[in-house]
Formats: sequence, C-alpha cells, structure tokens
Amino acid sequence: MLGVAVATAVPAVGAVCPFVRTGVGAVSTQSWVNPYLAIDALRLMEQGRSAPEALDAVIGSDKGRETRQIGLVDANGRSSAWSGRECTQWFGQVVEPHLAVQGNMLVSELTVMDMVRSFRASEGLDLAERLLRAMEAGEAAGGDKRGRQSASLKVHHVEEYALLDLRVDEHPHPVAELRRVFEIAKLQLLPFVQGMPRRDAPGAAAPEAVVKLLGHPPPLRPGGGGSAP
Repeated sequence: MLGVAVATAVPAVGAVCPFVRTGVGAVSTQSWVNPYLAIDALRLMEQGRSAPEALDAVIGSDKGRETRQIGLVDANGRSSAWSGRECTQWFGQVVEPHLAVQGNMLVSELTVMDMVRSFRASEGLDLAERLLRAMEAGEAAGGDKRGRQSASLKVHHVEEYALLDLRVDEHPHPVAELRRVFEIAKLQLLPFVQGMPRRDAPGAAAPEAVVKLLGHPPPLRPGGGGSAP
C-alpha cells in the first residue's frame, strides 16, 4: 500500500497536496504547492527512478524550490523530502525507509516528531490507520500554528484507483471529522470499493452482501451516518 495523510489551515487540502500512483509511489507537495513536482516525480518513479532520484530531478528545475516542501516514498520504500529555506517556521522533515514526514507553519518540531513516533508504534496495522494515527498525533502536538481547516487521507493498494480517498474540505476540527468519516467508510465504503471490478476481473458483479448493505438508509447501516428519507 502507498498513501498520504495531510492536514492544514487552508480549505480542500486533499485536492492539491496528495498524489499517489499504485505500484509507483506517494507524494505530498506542500508549502507554496507546485503540483507538477508530484506529477513529474511520479512519472520518473514509474520509469524506474528511486524517490531520492526523482526528487533531485524535479526540485533542481524548479525556480521556486526555496518556497516548496515535498515528501516522497516509492513502491520499494525508498524515501526523500525537501524543505526550502523560505518555508514558514517552524518547518522541517524526517525521512526514514517507508516514511517521509514534513510540515511547515507548525507550532513546533514536536508535531513532526510525534507523527514519526506514532507511525513507528503502529507497525502491523493497515496503512490507512497508521497514517491517520500519525496525523492525529501531529494534531495533538500542536499542528498548524494558524489553526485547522481541512484534512485528507488517500491510500492505494493493488488497483489503479484508490482504495480510500477521504477528505474533509472545511471544518473547525478536520482531523477529528476525518476520523469519524474513516470509521464509517471502513464499514460502508470499503466493502463497496473492495467489490468493484478489478483488472483481472473487469466484469465482476457487485457482491450480494454489499448490495444488501447499501440498500439500507445510511443511519441503519453499520456505523450509521448520513440521513434517512
């Protein structure tokens, strides 16, 4: 699995920062966002470059590199990150095998360090849960010094489409709201996605149990949520 979790004090962070390609890599482009850094880095990784090699290639040609922040992990777990000198304090990063954590405009370094500690401590759990726990740890450690507004969790597994792509685009407590949505999605959305057609079974019919589950009004399904007629 490959994924990105990100939160900030700007609306709709999930629309601009996280980029994931199945079997290739995961990238989060941050600070003064340049989506082409992620797009081009994923293209290079798909061609066989490692995450560090892809980062060197894309950041070297970006004239605004000192305002950028970006983290990459490729499908082999090779990681890399960049934080330009003109990012807003506090900014910084931690890079380890299978992991890149970075942040800017943070209350302190503790936000990033607690995210790393959480991710290490959750080894053995599903990637989506590990990413969300890490983001919750960063939030508890102070997070964005401006406040909170949006959060996103995106995970790919074996198919070309996302296994989970959850977003809270505008909310006073976006990470907590994302956790609420995630718990419902595990029970209601994930079975639907897991039953969708696959490359090796493109004509698969919807599983009967999922059809029955989603035939009920949302409040009557496991986990609740939504509304009824």
